[in-house]
Amino acid sequence: MRSMSLNHQVLSIRTRPHHVCRLNKALYGLKQAPRAWYQELKTYLLRMGFRNSLADTSVFAYLIGNDIVYTLVYVDDIIVTGSSQSLITGFIDALSTRFSLKAPTELRYFLGVEATRTPQGLHLMQKRYILDLLVKTNMYDSKPVSTPMSLKPKLSLSSGNLFDDPTKYRMVLGSLQYLSFTRPDIAYAVNKLSQFMHRPTDMHWQAAKRILRYLVGTLSHGIYLRPNAPLALHAYSDADWAGDTDDMVSTNAYLIYLGSAPVAWSSKKQKGVARSSISI
Repeated sequence: MRSMSLNHQVLSIRTRPHHVCRLNKALYGLKQAPRAWYQELKTYLLRMGFRNSLADTSVFAYLIGNDIVYTLVYVDDIIVTGSSQSLITGFIDALSTRFSLKAPTELRYFLGVEATRTPQGLHLMQKRYILDLLVKTNMYDSKPVSTPMSLKPKLSLSSGNLFDDPTKYRMVLGSLQYLSFTRPDIAYAVNKLSQFMHRPTDMHWQAAKRILRYLVGTLSHGIYLRPNAPLALHAYSDADWAGDTDDMVSTNAYLIYLGSAPVAWSSKKQKGVARSSISI
């Protein structure tokens, strides 16, 4: 019976090449599956009273009185946190009645970010991610340096000779861009080297290797969140003056702290040539 059914399906495809199958349920592995799953989960969360963040569609928040529950969704990995343990437990129980869940555990590893709890707070780092990158680039046993980038020589599009493996350069810079999610200390260097992806040279590659050597000595660096830190918001911002020798465009950067922990940072070139040293 199985072979007959299969032959019938093959015959149908051959005789009706323009027909399509309409699925009543998304199949795991298809390109549409993650989107279908997200829409199903989103609809359920909104029905429960959650609000979808406008800044990040993977974040949902539920407010009731003075309590709040946050949930972060990445395909089938979900982080749940909030101000009330009973609300968190109730939400997980409600979610388990609608979807099949694995046993909830304490947050330890999520999308390459390690979360380590201590009596003083929560430490977020990407040590395992860095080690994998160092092994992949044969930089694990390299000598560490104290800074991610050297002041001299100043890099430009014409610095050095063309690098013989631009794909490798782009792979490393792409990995470093993801690493900068928890490492504001490499944000400027990564942004600078990312400007040469279309035409990397041997000097650009040496600068990229310097960042890797810096990471060798700072494997455990990251962000430390303290529960008793004051909720004071303060920021630092600066810009260089025509720092790019190729187009004379300035680079500006900012770093925002909530208490003692950095919560937002950026380093990027300005959109046009500035007429003063004031950051834009």
